[in-house]
Amino acid sequence: MSTLTLSTPRSPVPVPQIAEVFGFARAQIHQAAADLWPRADIRLGAHVPSITGYVTHLAVDERPLYAKYSYLGISLVSLLRGTGGTWPQVQQAQADYVRRPDTLLAREHAQLQLLAQLDGPRACAAAGLERGVLFTEPAIGSTLGDLLLRTPAQTIPLLEGTFAELRPLYRARTAGWLGPSGAIGERSIAATFARKFNGISGQTYLDRIGADRCPPAIRTEVAGRLRAVVVRLRHARLAALQPAHEVLTYGELKPEHVLFPDGSGERPLFIDPGLGRGRATSDAAKLISRIVLRLLVARPTPSAAGQVLDGIDAFAQHRVALRSAKAARSWQREVLIFWMMDTTNLLSTVLSAPPGLPLNERTQALADQPLAACRLLDHASAAFLKQRDVPTAWHTALDSAREALA
Repeated sequence: MSTLTLSTPRSPVPVPQIAEVFGFARAQIHQAAADLWPRADIRLGAHVPSITGYVTHLAVDERPLYAKYSYLGISLVSLLRGTGGTWPQVQQAQADYVRRPDTLLAREHAQLQLLAQLDGPRACAAAGLERGVLFTEPAIGSTLGDLLLRTPAQTIPLLEGTFAELRPLYRARTAGWLGPSGAIGERSIAATFARKFNGISGQTYLDRIGADRCPPAIRTEVAGRLRAVVVRLRHARLAALQPAHEVLTYGELKPEHVLFPDGSGERPLFIDPGLGRGRATSDAAKLISRIVLRLLVARPTPSAAGQVLDGIDAFAQHRVALRSAKAARSWQREVLIFWMMDTTNLLSTVLSAPPGLPLNERTQALADQPLAACRLLDHASAAFLKQRDVPTAWHTALDSAREALA
């Protein structure tokens, strides 16, 4: 006589909760500050929303600072989705992680020290590293993103000023300044894309995008368009680029990471480096990607948006004019691929964030209204694969941005 056995469905593994993740980070930051400045009055301030790590304002004897804490070197989105395991598992792994000499923030601290010794780019000063917590001095000025929205007619000089400051990183043999253990490869556009969208896990990731943030109809369109974009970009075979052209790249070149001192005419100041060994085109592409996204969420007047896009095009054409025809096509092709990859990377991360995770104003707007960016990616990537003429594909991408902003 056989016996019927009823099995109880396995309960989902509990993922870390935002309150405990944030509370632990704040406690570690306070203790690290007390260890570095044992006689100081330490007051933690407001949390700075981020999808990568925990960031907060603090004051040490009235001295304003920023503090940053990273869990296992992965994003908060991944951590809160269970990539690091349950909360007890994360705590145990984190205790081992912060003792390593090559943690993400230890490398960022070393990079800030390296940049302080170079003739460019100017970067914010590191104030200390303790218990896995990085403390930095605040940077004063208007961000590149804010200036582009306020003074779109100045797009060309603003972009030229930004890249003039970065020029020392792009000189021959600069990649050797930073050994493999000192690079922040986690910020690489191509590596991030490959990690997110590789194989079966990548398809599962795409299937889940927007599940907790988008209404069903919007989620269906977003997932469908992003799936098509990913297939096209994987066919672009970015891995075929020759490593011999590697230089030192800034890595985290976003409009909000470039500050121009107000009214002083001084050189720009950069924050949050993610120096890596790669191609200088990845920096140009990330900045273009994030500027276009900033336009999509800010929705300036058509005239202002057009001035910024025209400025981006003029900036690119200037770089093309300095190269041979073959090198110019290669530059534009690389920037296009990196641009689309970066936008895809960010969109997928934002749309995968747990609903309770605080987002800054820009990323929240992107999460609330992702269709314009998805349609831009879909149109631009489709045109890129169809058109063998790279300059035409470049202008198609800019036209797609103009259409999305219309």
